[in-house]
Amino acid sequence: MKDFSTEISYKTSRSSGAGGQNVNKVETAVTGIWNVMESQFFSFDEKMRISEKLKNRINSEGLLQMTSSESRTQLQNKKIVTEKMLELVEKSLFVPKKRVATKPSKGQVQKRIDNKKKLSEKKENRKFRF
Repeated sequence: MKDFSTEISYKTSRSSGAGGQNVNKVETAVTGIWNVMESQFFSFDEKMRISEKLKNRINSEGLLQMTSSESRTQLQNKKIVTEKMLELVEKSLFVPKKRVATKPSKGQVQKRIDNKKKLSEKKENRKFRF
């Protein structure tokens, strides 16, 4: 996992919602802003993969923004934003393995057909004949 936290810039704002005087006077909400294309830590291909996977979270200027107001302290919210952003980018870089199509073996096919025949015979024996 690449630690690009030095490239993230932070902006603070007042948290929303209930909370009394502390919410109204202290800027505890933190927004982390990271420019994907200007990153020095990733290759061009990795940047393109990040941009493609996170296209709904990246704005028109190419900035990935994430906000946290979970904690009462600015420092803790900054830590939360950094961890979430690092985790999100790491997940976007994951390349799943290609699935190789396989055929069932002859033994498996024969076993399935035999089971179908047994079941069919069982049901056939249940029928009442005059």
